[in-house]
Amino acid sequence: MTSSASASRFILKLSCPDQAGIVHAVTGFLLEQGGNIVTSAQHGDADHQRFFMRIEFECAQPVAVELLKSAFAPLAQRLRMDWELVARETKTRVLLLVSKLGHCLNDLLFRVQTGHLPIEIPAIVSNHRDFYQLAASHNIPFHHFPLLNSTSEQKAAQEAKIRAVIEENQIDLVVLARYMQILSPEMCEYLSGRAINIHHSFLPSFKGAKPYHQAYERGVKLIGATAHYVTSDLDEGPIIEQEVARIDHSLPPEQLVAMGRDVECVTLARAIQWHAEHRVLMNGKRTVVFR
Repeated sequence: MTSSASASRFILKLSCPDQAGIVHAVTGFLLEQGGNIVTSAQHGDADHQRFFMRIEFECAQPVAVELLKSAFAPLAQRLRMDWELVARETKTRVLLLVSKLGHCLNDLLFRVQTGHLPIEIPAIVSNHRDFYQLAASHNIPFHHFPLLNSTSEQKAAQEAKIRAVIEENQIDLVVLARYMQILSPEMCEYLSGRAINIHHSFLPSFKGAKPYHQAYERGVKLIGATAHYVTSDLDEGPIIEQEVARIDHSLPPEQLVAMGRDVECVTLARAIQWHAEHRVLMNGKRTVVFR
């Protein structure tokens, strides 16, 4: 997500080796630029000696984002920062991947339509045709890239088409909204830090088909969902958000499935919103989330 347009409100997020004077240096820079801090959050990871910070600030006069980036770069280099500076009004452009389960897709489209999720959805990709009419009802282009078999050659060709959609639409974030295909290691590397997946929270306890039926047979008392960044380690990427719902013996497997889907929708929406609002910072295999 890039923009050279002028704006007056910005978000700065950063992480760097922990040391004295970081807050003073950053706030001093903002003062020099005529910036007024609106909100600020910070965290020091004592185990890894790393510092994390998110600041939302505003300037009295509109200023180009690129000018602020250029001015901040020397300080960031000196303190060895991983950082991002964006205009607050710039919306994250999200590509949704979906297969044959549409609850997360439908929920996200509704949240965007009603203004409750600050993102843009330029395209939807699926390996099935099931939701092309739903996409059309929201005036979103629908791309059907089928996988007739699981050969590496066909998967590579299909992922090349997805990459083309990503680049043509200047996508910032890819969301696997119950996309039931495993991405190749090459695709995971290409999307590192900018792809989010959702799944039930039984893993690794109940793998494979019908996890809620497996959970019912075991008499579980909690069901839930996990939203995480995609890595080549299947379903083990850095976790952004998790949610649970209590259940008991009176609920049949079908009710568990329905409840689980509701939890998945809420969990995924939160993770996307926090990513889009630049509240998530990577910390190795973990995340720091400034809610």
